[in-house]
Amino acid sequence: MGAHKESNSRHFSFQVNGYSVEPDLAAASMTSHRRLHLLLLATLAAVAVAGGEEEAFCRGESIQDAAMLRPDRLTVLLSGYSERRLPLLRSIAAAYAAHPLVLAVVVLWSNPSTPDALLSSFPPAVTLHRTASSSLNSRFLPHPSIRTAAVAVADDDILPDAAALSFAFATWQRSRPGSLVGFFPRSHHLDLARRRWAYAAAQPGSYSMVLTKLFIVGVDLLSKYFCSPELAAARAVVDRERNCEDILMNFVAAEESGQGPVLVEAGSIRDWGDPRNDDVNAGDGGEAMKTVGLSSTGGTEHWEKRGDCITEFHRLLGRMPLRYSYGKVVAVAGGEQGLCSKGGRLVLCDQE
Repeated sequence: MGAHKESNSRHFSFQVNGYSVEPDLAAASMTSHRRLHLLLLATLAAVAVAGGEEEAFCRGESIQDAAMLRPDRLTVLLSGYSERRLPLLRSIAAAYAAHPLVLAVVVLWSNPSTPDALLSSFPPAVTLHRTASSSLNSRFLPHPSIRTAAVAVADDDILPDAAALSFAFATWQRSRPGSLVGFFPRSHHLDLARRRWAYAAAQPGSYSMVLTKLFIVGVDLLSKYFCSPELAAARAVVDRERNCEDILMNFVAAEESGQGPVLVEAGSIRDWGDPRNDDVNAGDGGEAMKTVGLSSTGGTEHWEKRGDCITEFHRLLGRMPLRYSYGKVVAVAGGEQGLCSKGGRLVLCDQE
């Protein structure tokens, strides 16, 4: 989860049609008029691309008919961006495709600069879709190949074992409509001193969000997130910050279900992106997995930014739908189930 790597060069920004525009100041040699003209053209092009994708996937005929969706199977949406991680992404996609409950696997590739030749060799059972932009909102694209009521949304460096995925799906089937079911909990609280919302790790037995590292969501919520005009300004925040799409989805789900998410604990989950991995063998993930793509965080700044997102979403929507959940649905004993490579062994990531 988290934002893609970005340049550290200084930028200025302004808003056009709700989009934040940040041109590089290296172009300062251009006249102000010329720079503004080019900037407006680039912005209008970006809006047209993003709007075109929304129009294509949010038309009435593109929205899945609930009566035609299979309740007994699961679609997996995998997000990809880093070309260095393509071998891992291919192997993860193939593993999901082999699961008996998975009807389809869709890889949403959001790096527009990747040559088509690099995106070959995915298994035949995997659908590859190049998104119109690198927007993190595209993680919830209601792709027309989805033919199931439930969708597992996952990072490109996470793979649950078969039992974990099956248990999460069964829990989702028994949950209230609109609920998110996930493995990695987080929370929010009101910072009274600073008069803002704060993002935090889940407290024992209490949480209000689950991460897109891996969660199960109803396909109807994908359409609501991606297509709802009411969420347009909030989606623009996600684009501006290159972060927080999972928080916004938790807002959407909490409002739909009227309750918090459901935390499950079952099986095991291999987590190549967790910074607590100590294996530096690039062939097994290693350092390359820690430093690129969707799972890099950013220390304290990352947590602060996500608190800002909660505060901004609350302001834009005019309400705070997030609700706390307590306890979890357990199949096996243990803690948060991410597995990291330590000393050549796979162990729970928080195990020393």
